[in-house]
Amino acid sequence: MRKAAVGNVIEFKNGLRGIVEKVNENSVIVNLTYMQNFREMDLDEKTVVNHKNYIIVDE
Repeated sequence: MRKAAVGNVIEFKNGLRGIVEKVNENSVIVNLTYMQNFREMDLDEKTVVNHKNYIIVDE
């Protein structure tokens, strides 16, 4: 499994996408404002995702 790097776009949890802002040992911090429909989804701006739970969409 490849770990994402800062700036990568990842997809996780039923199609949510975001830009990686920080890479930790077991997880990444993701900015969700990348999604066009972010405001309509009523989500927090950032979230933490374990390395096992995402795929890299764009590097």
